[in-house]
Amino acid sequence: MRSYVPAYELIAPKNLEQALSLIGEEWKPFAGGTDLMVLFEAGKLPHKKFVNIWGLPELRGIVVSPEYVTLGALTTYTQVQRDAVLRREFPLLVQAASETGGVATQNRGTLGGNIVNASPAADSPPTLLVYDAELELISKSGSRWVPYATFHTGYKQMILRPDELVARIRLPRGREGWTDYYRKVGTRRAQAISKVCFAGALRREGGRIVDVRIAIGSVAPIVIQCRQTEEAIKRDPASGAAALTREIVPIDDVRSSSQYRMRVALNLFADFLRK
Repeated sequence: MRSYVPAYELIAPKNLEQALSLIGEEWKPFAGGTDLMVLFEAGKLPHKKFVNIWGLPELRGIVVSPEYVTLGALTTYTQVQRDAVLRREFPLLVQAASETGGVATQNRGTLGGNIVNASPAADSPPTLLVYDAELELISKSGSRWVPYATFHTGYKQMILRPDELVARIRLPRGREGWTDYYRKVGTRRAQAISKVCFAGALRREGGRIVDVRIAIGSVAPIVIQCRQTEEAIKRDPASGAAALTREIVPIDDVRSSSQYRMRVALNLFADFLRK
């Protein structure tokens, strides 16, 4: 059963300042709507008052500086794929964007919305963890930067206050010498929710792994960075698989079994090290 349209309110602020003055417990932000409209169509969208932030230019744009590439939270997956600097320096994010839904979703879905939707099966968050992303959270009282690795605290839980927005995502540059890896495993190749989503990167010196990042989706209540596995690999790559089995906690659900997810995660981990 669809939602009853007149029961909902959607207002369009003139600017970011007006939007921030409205957003709180009563009014929630509405960006691309690719997740919220699914709930709306199913009659399962509980909140009924929204602020349309889609047209706010302050939340758009990709800015390149010597230290960072900074993306507005309203950057779409299509815009991610088209940016030359992202394609060259952050290919995992570009690949994740290309495998998120279909063309319509990529044109409308936003990076900030994907983060705040807080799905453990999301495609882009593992790459943001691998790239040590930071988030700017803003409200009418000011702004703060936080490591993305600290943003999610549990299933659909995050440190974002009710009056805050994710405004920008910042990616540190200077990744020369890193080898990147990304694989999404789903029921089919495109337009499927991931059963396991694996992102990894490592840097070698003299044949030895000196730094590594591993992040996996759909194997825990949140997308996780596997820090214990990272440390194990730096000590002895052969010990990585055992560390990974202790660190991830896949579940059984309608899309897959915990046993299958564990096996796929281990296979992707082995493929990452091999490549």
